[in-house]
Amino acid sequence: MGILNMTPDSFSDGGLWVRPEAALAHAEQMRQQGADIIDVGGESTRPGSPRITSEEEWSRIGQVVDALSGAGFVVSVDTIHADTARRAAEAGASIINDVSGGRLDPEMNRAVAETECAYVVQHFRALPGTPGEHFDYGDDLVATLCERIAGQVEDAVAAGVSPERIIIDPGLGFSLTNEQCWTIVDSVEAFRGLGYPVLVGASRKRFLAARGGDTDALTADVTRMLARQGAWAVRVHNIEANIRALRDIAGADLHGRNLDSPDLDMTGK
Repeated sequence: MGILNMTPDSFSDGGLWVRPEAALAHAEQMRQQGADIIDVGGESTRPGSPRITSEEEWSRIGQVVDALSGAGFVVSVDTIHADTARRAAEAGASIINDVSGGRLDPEMNRAVAETECAYVVQHFRALPGTPGEHFDYGDDLVATLCERIAGQVEDAVAAGVSPERIIIDPGLGFSLTNEQCWTIVDSVEAFRGLGYPVLVGASRKRFLAARGGDTDALTADVTRMLARQGAWAVRVHNIEANIRALRDIAGADLHGRNLDSPDLDMTGK
């Protein structure tokens, strides 16, 4: 999953792809490099980032979501707004990726249920740097996170989202310390045990930067670790480095999935 941030303030690439022509060119470049999904975002969730309305968000990304969908891309839209999710589905997006997993907008679960989109339900306590952010998960971090994600999934299913369309994300960097992020990277099989495909977004995040060195190289190292544990997808900035990492360990086949013809049945399209 290639990251396409159409924001002025994202932590890694804010401002680079805000013009639609630049965003479309970058999406095509990522597809040529091996990205199977393009995840389009119009609102940053970095610490201290300002919240925007769904109208402003759609004004940033709408033209590009429509163009990419029309050009045959598998499009994911990264949003916490139900109105944006509805518009994205109407424009042809295949996946709604909500970093709050339905917790910030009370209409999100219902909005996704009314579409054919797959739904990324990320574990959520609070946006980074906000008062609700805290890091206490008791004696067993992974078990607690699994329980919390299962609760979010239960709410989505109760709202009408088909379980076959749900993907889970443990939410690296969201209400998690650097050490806790590494514990999760080592524990993907436990999250897979919930019975849903697992998406992980480690790319260039602070728990990698804290180790020093090239965060793209560290991201690729994490991708190798996740692939060996059967993660469904990784959400990354640098496509080439991560494709190389996958091919280094898997050749033509990874957990039964041919890398040249990925299984995207979860899109519901």
